[in-house]
Amino acid sequence: MQKTAVKIADAHELPLWRRPVVLLGLMAFVMPLAFSTWLALLNNFVIEVAQFDGSNIGWLHSIREIPGFLAIGVIYVLWFVREQVLAVVSLFALGIAVAVTAWFPSFLGLMVTTMIGSIGFHYYETVKMSLELQWISKDRAPQVLGWMVAIGSAASLLAYGAIVLVWKVLGWDYNTIYMIGGGVAVVMTAFCWFAYPTFEAPHKQHNKMIFRKRYWLYYSLQAAAGARRQIFMVFAAFMMVERFGFEVHEVTALFLINYVANMIFAPLMGRFVSKMGERNALVFEYVGLILVFCAYGGIYMFGWGVLVAAALYVIDHLFFALAFAQKTYFQKIAHPSDIAPTAAVAFTINHIGAVLLPAMLGYLWLQSPAAVFIFAASVAVLSLILSLMIPRHPRMGYETVFARTILPAEAAE
Repeated sequence: MQKTAVKIADAHELPLWRRPVVLLGLMAFVMPLAFSTWLALLNNFVIEVAQFDGSNIGWLHSIREIPGFLAIGVIYVLWFVREQVLAVVSLFALGIAVAVTAWFPSFLGLMVTTMIGSIGFHYYETVKMSLELQWISKDRAPQVLGWMVAIGSAASLLAYGAIVLVWKVLGWDYNTIYMIGGGVAVVMTAFCWFAYPTFEAPHKQHNKMIFRKRYWLYYSLQAAAGARRQIFMVFAAFMMVERFGFEVHEVTALFLINYVANMIFAPLMGRFVSKMGERNALVFEYVGLILVFCAYGGIYMFGWGVLVAAALYVIDHLFFALAFAQKTYFQKIAHPSDIAPTAAVAFTINHIGAVLLPAMLGYLWLQSPAAVFIFAASVAVLSLILSLMIPRHPRMGYETVFARTILPAEAAE
């Protein structure tokens, strides 16, 4: 079906609900709706039904991150389809994978469904970043991205709230919840396809791999962030189930608290980044994460209880919401035509640690869970050092505190 093409500059003439930022918001709602359904049940499902241990869950998440590591392939997919089309197709794949998760309650079956969902998740996240930075102006980006985080949190809140209700009150099983969560995502994705025109960004994107030396700090921040994030994703919630015996509705209630907090604070964080700059925002995030990960280790070393663990989980999640400051930093230093290919390269770099660490740290977890979190704290220290290299006012040609004399025209080459 031939879709109408509308230039971003002319999109303001469309009804408000058909504009690019609304489509971004709708897709930002669909993805966490599906993913949060999968994630909320995952730890209990793999322990109670699939009989996973720490090593198994580590391998599952390592496999899940392979498509993220291969996100550079998005560049070549974009030879044949537009970024907007790829975003919608990716969301559809994620929804289908979530819907059928409980049909395959074995190690191999979960590997297959997880891989399909992961391809959808990671390819969507790659092009989403590119579309956001192309469709949103630089001066509005921090505030708008803060609202996108809040919208995603609202979707997760809806998913987790519904799961708490239907699991505890109505007694629904894993299969029913997965089917409904994934199915709703598929229906909403179809709406994204049929209700919106094709939006054309003002700058044509390079359709080849772009790897520029002047982006080295952004690449480094992405690599450290991927390693740090994955440790939290895999082991923090797993700890709540394995060590403290959390049931599905208790894990989900903890997620609910996280996303209520994100809905409230993410727009405020957007304003904070806009006012204080990416450097200060990221320094604040990494100092907080160092303290949180050290405290996680203290749970095992000093026997701190469930209330401390739950509080740390919520605080941890709030700090991660500031990660969009990396996006706005890149938007300020990037040549407009570099955004799509660099987003793919950066997403691959982000997932180097995500592929390697979960399986490796899964074995370390069997010996010392505290050591896993201390390792995470050391990665956060590295991120802090890197963030101090961001200029107060980054721009093309002034990407790091070491770049003093490069002219913008030369930097774009």
